[in-house]
Amino acid sequence: MGTIKVALLQMTGCGVDKDANLAKGDDYCRRARAGGADIALFPEMWSAGIKFFDPNDEGAREEWQARAISRDDPFITHFRKLAGELRMAIAVSYLEKWDGAPRNSVSLIDRRGRVVLTYAKVHTCEFDVECSLTPGEEFPVCTLDTEQGDVRVGFMICYDREFPETARILMLNGAELILTPNACTLDEHRIGQFKTRALENMTGVAMANYAAPQNNGHSVAFDAVAYGAGGEGQDGEARDTLIVEAGEAEDVYMASFDIDSIRAYREREAWGNAYRRPRLYKMLIAPEVMPPFVRPDATR
Repeated sequence: MGTIKVALLQMTGCGVDKDANLAKGDDYCRRARAGGADIALFPEMWSAGIKFFDPNDEGAREEWQARAISRDDPFITHFRKLAGELRMAIAVSYLEKWDGAPRNSVSLIDRRGRVVLTYAKVHTCEFDVECSLTPGEEFPVCTLDTEQGDVRVGFMICYDREFPETARILMLNGAELILTPNACTLDEHRIGQFKTRALENMTGVAMANYAAPQNNGHSVAFDAVAYGAGGEGQDGEARDTLIVEAGEAEDVYMASFDIDSIRAYREREAWGNAYRRPRLYKMLIAPEVMPPFVRPDATR
């Protein structure tokens, strides 16, 4: 198949002005398609912006939650129509209306305007305003039809990427490409962590962050292929897996993924499922939390 091009839409948001966010997102999607993108990726919670408030302020919390939208909201249907018009997949993020508290979600719309996957952030930041959200319950992966061919796609949202289990389950579910809407400062440690998710799971990873001054930009993408092909049973030369790292400014940053090379790499390399020891990993799903990691605001 051909090379998949993911456009990282690094923008400053328009706060809680949904209409302004829609218009700006539309403009950046058109710019992405003009640059040859197969997929356009938004920063986290684009419809409503990331709003910080005292979680104990009942009025502020209710006001924020009231901005949640359903999947048939005009905001979503606009980007469905736009995806069909541009013949480009769009991963649009939003505060999703849900039974009880809303969710921090992203919907992947294919080039025909169909929603093919919706993912809700599993690892919500319960130590801040996200304690007012309903966490997601699964890590779905879908087959996305692009002009270049089919690719298996999954999602992490911001804090999700800080847990190795997220990317590992996505890999086990078949993800070849992991897309990540983001809304926080990206320093060398978080970027290094993200690079490791690509390495240890042999998946391409792409992250779109808010531009400065809302966050600090540095939207980034890494290839899955860390080593070239060597002799039988041997790694080849180590490769620089960085595809693109943005600066702080607003722009559309393009990341190209050679899916055929990722698939060939997965056929020969060892970081998949073949050599794992799942029977020994029971502690990973144990519910107990031991000091010093006990946190009174955690719900697990």
